[in-house]
Amino acid sequence: MSAPDPSTSDTTGYHHADVRPVPRTSIVVAALSTIVEWYDFTLYLFMTAILSRVMLGGGSDSVLAVLAVFAISYVLRPLGALCFGYLGDRYGRRPVLLLSMAMMAVAMLATALLPTYDQVGAWAAALLLLVRCVTALSVGGEYTGVITYLVESAHPRRRGVVASIAAAASEIGALLAVAITALVTVLVPTPALDTWGWRIPFLVGALLALLTLGARSTMKESPEFGSARRSGKTVRRPLADALRHQRPAIYRTFVISALASITYYVGVSYLPTYLSTVNGLSEGTSLMISTAASLAVVVVTPFVGYFADRSGRRPVLVLLAALCAVLPIGMFAALGSNNIGVALSAAAVLALLAGGVGAVGASATPEQFSVPSRLSGLAVATVATTIFGGFTPYLSQSLISTTGWTLLPGVMLTVVAVFAMPVLWRLPETAAGRSGG
Repeated sequence: MSAPDPSTSDTTGYHHADVRPVPRTSIVVAALSTIVEWYDFTLYLFMTAILSRVMLGGGSDSVLAVLAVFAISYVLRPLGALCFGYLGDRYGRRPVLLLSMAMMAVAMLATALLPTYDQVGAWAAALLLLVRCVTALSVGGEYTGVITYLVESAHPRRRGVVASIAAAASEIGALLAVAITALVTVLVPTPALDTWGWRIPFLVGALLALLTLGARSTMKESPEFGSARRSGKTVRRPLADALRHQRPAIYRTFVISALASITYYVGVSYLPTYLSTVNGLSEGTSLMISTAASLAVVVVTPFVGYFADRSGRRPVLVLLAALCAVLPIGMFAALGSNNIGVALSAAAVLALLAGGVGAVGASATPEQFSVPSRLSGLAVATVATTIFGGFTPYLSQSLISTTGWTLLPGVMLTVVAVFAMPVLWRLPETAAGRSGG
């Protein structure tokens, strides 16, 4: 089943007379609440070097082990997405957003309270993996739930910019994570950092999650899902419906998610580890460069969403994929420069590419599906995030360690962009008021 025709009413096929407006405060809460999700997941990657000492005792393989925990836990993200997708398509978007944030709050608080390697030995790594698995399950329902809620609640002609605000908010979460990690790393001496200082960023995350949970409790249900439920258009088996009737949409969403994931997790989240372990910069300098790059993404993301509303999803995605095909290798070469300004500029370019793809993907991916099985269809596509997001930081570090070729992360980005280009070129246009591509 192809994407719905936006020219008839909107990208989901529901006329505005069929839906009840959602309060603007609900949209704002949903858009900004992605801060917590990205704070947590990027915080873990930004803390890789510290966690390798604290939870695994240090050593030559400890950084890879911490990244392996991240990759292994990420395998559970599609499972979480499938579970939350079923709940969201059967019972509503709001319950999913409440449950996923509650789980995230518990997981972050548990991380802050974990015993260290010096206290319990190898059990520390096992407990870290367990907590990260809980986090991965909750994240499975987080971002897809938020962007679905926004696409179903915003005016059709402003869905791109509204959904991109959620992408920008996630970058604010990443920015907050790297800034707090940098401050703690710089201000707390290493002995104290390894004893208790490393817990501070996770405690901050737990507090943010609890505050967000309280704000989400005031949200109303998505108007389009409410309309589908009132008219009896929901389905009892949404996953089966998506697999049977919306396979092309799943394929297209997989490709968009793959490009968005690898540009973000290799070009942004992995960056501090790359700068400190590969290029030999101090942890503080690496984190500061990442902070500046993330700030640039926050500024540019809503503008990309705006252009996606004006020009359409397809042309903007095609342009970004072309840039992702030609720029990353050169940017990773520039990251090895002894000139901090050159390295910062390269990091900013990589971050802008990631932010741009994420901004358009935030609206383009849910628009590929019809309302009754939208979350379940997106859940299947999260496999791309697992493969091209969860595994790629570990794969990048491992391949560099094995081959000594520091440009490999850039090559990975280029290869994925090249393979994504034909799919994006034929992508049906889903922006309201734009003809199909």
